[in-house]
Amino acid sequence: MRIKKLLVLLLVGAAVLPVSARESIQDAIVKIYTSSSVPDYYNPWAMLSSTQGTGSGCIIAGRKILSNAHVVSYQTFVQVRKHGDARRYTARVVSVSHTADLAILTVDDPDFFEGVTPLELGELPEAQDEVLVYGFPLGGDVLSITKGVISRIEHQVYAHSSVPLLAGQIDAAINPGNSGGPVLMDGKIAGVVMQGMTQADNIGYMVPVNIVEHFFADLEDGEYDGIPSLGVIMQNLENPALKRRSGMDDDRTGLLINQVLPGAPAEGVLMSGDVLLSVDGHPVADDGTVEFRPRQRTSASYFIQRRHVGDDLAVEVWRDGRVVPLSVSLNRPLWRDWLIPLDEYDVLPSYYVYGGAVMVPLTKNLLKRWGGNWFRNAPPDLVARLGENIPEREDQQVVMILKFLPADVNQGYHQIANWIIKEVNDQPVNNLRDVIVRIEEDPGDFVELKSSGGHVVVLDRELAEASHESILRIYRVGADRSPDLLP
Repeated sequence: MRIKKLLVLLLVGAAVLPVSARESIQDAIVKIYTSSSVPDYYNPWAMLSSTQGTGSGCIIAGRKILSNAHVVSYQTFVQVRKHGDARRYTARVVSVSHTADLAILTVDDPDFFEGVTPLELGELPEAQDEVLVYGFPLGGDVLSITKGVISRIEHQVYAHSSVPLLAGQIDAAINPGNSGGPVLMDGKIAGVVMQGMTQADNIGYMVPVNIVEHFFADLEDGEYDGIPSLGVIMQNLENPALKRRSGMDDDRTGLLINQVLPGAPAEGVLMSGDVLLSVDGHPVADDGTVEFRPRQRTSASYFIQRRHVGDDLAVEVWRDGRVVPLSVSLNRPLWRDWLIPLDEYDVLPSYYVYGGAVMVPLTKNLLKRWGGNWFRNAPPDLVARLGENIPEREDQQVVMILKFLPADVNQGYHQIANWIIKEVNDQPVNNLRDVIVRIEEDPGDFVELKSSGGHVVVLDRELAEASHESILRIYRVGADRSPDLLP
């Protein structure tokens, strides 16, 4: 199921607000024009051609504009235009949460905000609440307003980050261009429109206001830390045999903890075999859900994700036949849970070239260079590793020879590509930095790279050193070989 980035809308209704209030709201809606340039992960020293796109946003307090992260990701130049104004103003990005698909922009020219009443944050809607969605979708250049209904609120995978977070579903038409536009209820922001479904009619999603509030609160100290994770792999306990084997009776419910990730907040506190009974005082059901509002359920991660990095989280587990209350310090964001990074933005690829071998860590960004059907077109063994995306050690990466830049030093290896490195000079490697250190600090005459299948690539060190600069010139890499390449 492919989810399309967004969006919205055809004018189907009007807000029940005084004319002056409606005009004040419309004055705060902006169209965003973005020029962006994305790295070429298959040629990691280069950038792909610049592209142009548009999105939507709204003016909020503090001379800021609220929009989506995917509207401004990899931006090189951004302009904004207010509803009813012909002038475009140069803007800049202030803060971004790619996980929550939110961004804050500003305009340095004070004239842009003159006479505009900023929009305020409102409440999280209930199902069947009516909302108005504002934006600049394709098909026209003036402001479009759609009247819709909140269909449901639950966890959904955010297309921009591939992370499941709380989202609101809207029964409004979805069209490209309205990304970042506000969803208003009673004249206040209830959410930010972010994505829609290509294979379904009138199904769109918004980032709900409580996720927006979390983003704002995180930024109060001047830095964005992200959304925290407990750092455990769990499964539901709906199977009666599995539940009995865990020592649980029918009166108790929870999630079975199968694995605690290395370096995770839960390490040293929770254990494999524990059953998570409650999070932040809220009981966890056998299907992995919690009641976040009366008679409304969503993923148990809700009560983790509403906390901030650095907070303490109270949990209860079933261990050795008794209830054990514990406290976990949520000391790292959830993106560090993955072996292979998921969708990344506004960062340049890490890479290292030696003897013409282009070595990189495996990322989802790289896999997506195989096109829209990358999960079918990319090498199956690489895609399979994304399906088992759990690190065995902290700071672990899957490092591979992406390809060879053909030269005399690598004769006979020119067809090698997408080749995972397990050892360098008979020493195991945990990440790209290990590869660099093993190669550059070993005094031997040869550099030997070994794959998981036992195949080897042997490079003559003297020839590799002598030919390095000429290889870079030929292929216009223009890169330094030192570990400073790495972030």
